[in-house]
Amino acid sequence: MEYHNAVLLEETVNGLDIKPNGVYVDVTFGGGGHSREILSRLGDEGKLYAFDQDRDALANKIDDDRFVLINENFRYIKRFLRFYGVKEVDGVLADFGVSSHQFDVAERGFSTRFEAKLDMRMNQDSKLSAYEVINEYDEDKLRDVLLQYGELRQAPAMARVIVSERKVEPIETSEQLKLVLKKFLNHRKENKILAQIYQAIRIEVNQEIEVLKELLLQMPEILKKGGRLSFISYHSLEDRLVKRFIRNGMFEGEPERDVFGNFEVPLKKVGGLIVPTESEIKMNNRARSAKLRIAEKI
Repeated sequence: MEYHNAVLLEETVNGLDIKPNGVYVDVTFGGGGHSREILSRLGDEGKLYAFDQDRDALANKIDDDRFVLINENFRYIKRFLRFYGVKEVDGVLADFGVSSHQFDVAERGFSTRFEAKLDMRMNQDSKLSAYEVINEYDEDKLRDVLLQYGELRQAPAMARVIVSERKVEPIETSEQLKLVLKKFLNHRKENKILAQIYQAIRIEVNQEIEVLKELLLQMPEILKKGGRLSFISYHSLEDRLVKRFIRNGMFEGEPERDVFGNFEVPLKKVGGLIVPTESEIKMNNRARSAKLRIAEKI
């Protein structure tokens, strides 16, 4: 199976400030690129735990006594680390979004390039797929998904058309969905609009925003003092959550300030926003929208 180059490989692993005897977690194992780089910097006493809910990723398991691959969603990070007797770690790495492999396997339904059944499940055992979202969500819920996660201004009209058309026959494939929404696909912006539609459905199917929030909320408890998180996001919804949590320790509102106007947060940012170079984007087109943020437990 083809897994493409890990995005921002050096920068993301450098951000963890690896200690040779440290304990680290790669919550998005995929092809194992970031994990292999972490292991190359660990000594004999170091340990790396990796998470991936996609069964396909298990084929990339690394044969190393210092490595454990957990076939689960990273929203359960604390629970599974406790199972292995780990309460605190020195660093957590995450490369969110869809792997190149998932995009390139037509039947997974992630890519707008292929004719495929509506699926988009990162965990193939999940009950909710793109088919259920498109064919079973009511109009209001469908509109909210397209508006909130796809940032599509025409979301209300799109939801109305989908609900109307599925009464005639179920919308089962990507080509059917394209035909149903054809009038919204402006010729010059067709690929961009389709990508937004697919992004919205995929985020809903995999509960990506809720899962990211759950991961971030566990970071202050899981990271040791001075421990690092190094997170790559691919769209503004994710990046805003990561940025706000690092800055405020919450997703909405502002933390309580003392009489001097100061407030305490569990994390502090390390450096500024890191984005890929032009040369990396040329080599790996998936990197074009990547944003890396690094933070340290105070």
